[in-house]
Amino acid sequence: MTRATEALTPELYEYLVAHGAPVDEVLTDLVEETARLFPDSAIMQIGPEQGTFMTLLTRLMGARDAVEVGTFTGYSSICIARGLPADGTLLACDVSDEWTSVARRYWERAGVAPKVTLKLAPALETLRTLPAETRFDLAFIDADKEGYVGYWDELVPRIRPGGALLVDNTLSHGRVIDPAVTDSPVQGIRDFNDHALADTRVEPVLLPIGDGLTLARKKA
Repeated sequence: MTRATEALTPELYEYLVAHGAPVDEVLTDLVEETARLFPDSAIMQIGPEQGTFMTLLTRLMGARDAVEVGTFTGYSSICIARGLPADGTLLACDVSDEWTSVARRYWERAGVAPKVTLKLAPALETLRTLPAETRFDLAFIDADKEGYVGYWDELVPRIRPGGALLVDNTLSHGRVIDPAVTDSPVQGIRDFNDHALADTRVEPVLLPIGDGLTLARKKA
């Protein structure tokens, strides 16, 4: 029998987080402020272990130019930007000035603001109007689930060979395997997961990090 990933109890999750790189004051304050300002949306923020993973992956692959679809209050963008070199760039795409006004403040506090360019517009519009020669080393998708396939199809051609794509919430809190759940966000995730698996341009793996994190490497 193939060994399965360990199921995480709350206690085991706390142990896991405690034995990774510690979260600094900037990110801790961001989590607290997000929960205070947007209590109904704070669940959209990625967890500390995922943030550390994304920073380390960005550094390990030597990424210089990255793009993010779905910025919220800036936790994931800080984690990616911290993994970029001093002259690295992150294009952050979102539609909410209210959420990203918090992100802007925390980019300044984290010292990554010079690396980040924010585009407040529908992400598909932003991506489709980029110069044809634009290429990224890393992409992160964490926005409306119904739009995932469209974002993916715009981004895969713009990722350099050997580059990577990260896609969040691809387990949808376990609802992807429940046939009784038919709402559009969950179906959007199911459609995306099947779409990514069938895409011969990439090598994907769905990791049990956070609410499911798909990592795909662009083939040469």
